[in-house]
Amino acid sequence: MANTNVKDLLDAGVHFGHLTRKWNPNMAPYIYMERNGIHIINLYKTAAKVDEASEAMKKIAASGRKILFVATKKQAKDIVASKASAIKMPYITERWPGGMLTNFVTIRKAVKKMASIDRMKKDGTFETLSKKERLQVDRLRAKLEKNLGSITDMTRLPGALFVVDIKREHIAIKEAQKLKIPIFAMVDTNSDPRDVDFVIPANDDASKSIDKILSLVTEAVGHGLSERQSEKDAENKGQDVAETPAVEEAVVVENDPVATEEVKAEEPAKQSEDTSAKE
Repeated sequence: MANTNVKDLLDAGVHFGHLTRKWNPNMAPYIYMERNGIHIINLYKTAAKVDEASEAMKKIAASGRKILFVATKKQAKDIVASKASAIKMPYITERWPGGMLTNFVTIRKAVKKMASIDRMKKDGTFETLSKKERLQVDRLRAKLEKNLGSITDMTRLPGALFVVDIKREHIAIKEAQKLKIPIFAMVDTNSDPRDVDFVIPANDDASKSIDKILSLVTEAVGHGLSERQSEKDAENKGQDVAETPAVEEAVVVENDPVATEEVKAEEPAKQSEDTSAKE
């Protein structure tokens, strides 16, 4: 996996922070300078942090656990949805459902409800309902799809969270902290990096900046998934190779005339033994 290019980050506008009066002092180590009343983020530190986060996310993906992407702000929604769905990872781009992590069992019940409505439509039960009931069920299905449709494949708690704008998604951050789920996040100069395990100091307001950072981390996750797949393929191949010699041995015995004659010679002896036993 190639190291992050600082020039690419600069072109994407990752270095622009917030107004100096809105800054969080804990972000001081990641700030390079101040210009025209705006803080400029140190891109060399950003590049190092992106590489560190990418490596950790790659390991999580390779272990088979899911990474939940969270971004409900307007300029990040579509980017997160397309990038996360491309690598088949769950994501939340609508309002964060309270208790999404801490009350995961209830959220799973809502997802199962969506699946049961789909089954009703397939087996014809849906058509037996009255017009009003059908309308209500359709509305419920649409609402569930909008809020939870992207996490239908998430059957257990995620291995990590990736958040865009931790101030906006503070509820998600709190829930992940409570359950000790690792948090990866794009952190701007107005946020507190102490709430995050893997900080990526970056502009979390510009769509170009969000797109760039997400492209880098999702690429790493993709590498992790392909590594896991290749390991699985190697294991399956190993099992097939282990089973093949036994089959070949049986074929050799069948085709060996000496072995066949020995078996034939043994059969009459066995029959005579059975007859004497009966007598």
